[in-house]
Amino acid sequence: MAGENWTMWLNITNFALGIVTLIALLVVFFAVGWDLLVRKVGRTPTVDLRNIDADLKALLHGSHSLSVPELGLTMADGGEPLEPSTCKPSKKSQE
Repeated sequence: MAGENWTMWLNITNFALGIVTLIALLVVFFAVGWDLLVRKVGRTPTVDLRNIDADLKALLHGSHSLSVPELGLTMADGGEPLEPSTCKPSKKSQE
């Protein structure tokens, strides 16, 4: 830079970025701590994990999923299956 005070501006920028980083870390730690405190103190009902499959099926019912048994995972577009080729690849001689 042309001026001799470029190191002062570099130090000011580094200090400002350090302050911003510390504030961001404090916000994250406060949010995680607050969430843990609310979960511990709050009297939220526990989730019944025995019926989780039925709940998931009820949630996905009416969504964009389409159950067609004839279509496999590799035939998502409904195309015709390709038979594997019977010819062997030719070996090219390297010179």
